[in-house]
Amino acid sequence: MPNIRPISDLRNNSNEISEFCRSSREPVFITKNGVGDMVVLSLETYERQQAQLELYVKLAEAEVEIASGSESVDFFEFAKKLRDDVHGTV
Repeated sequence: MPNIRPISDLRNNSNEISEFCRSSREPVFITKNGVGDMVVLSLETYERQQAQLELYVKLAEAEVEIASGSESVDFFEFAKKLRDDVHGTV
């Protein structure tokens, strides 16, 4: 169930809202005059969501490349080359 609070709670209970966001990893929905106005998230939750969005964008781009018939590279060959580049040829 979403945690919904009036905007006055940001001023009066900001530490409580901050602690709730960090401990529960859930957003707090802020209302202004009874209407949704903003969402408060912990920085960790926000960064995790942004990383997921970036991953989804990259996956969508890869699917488009595959569908268009782009030349691909075998993962194991790529990983071996990457390891060799990082650690030197064994």
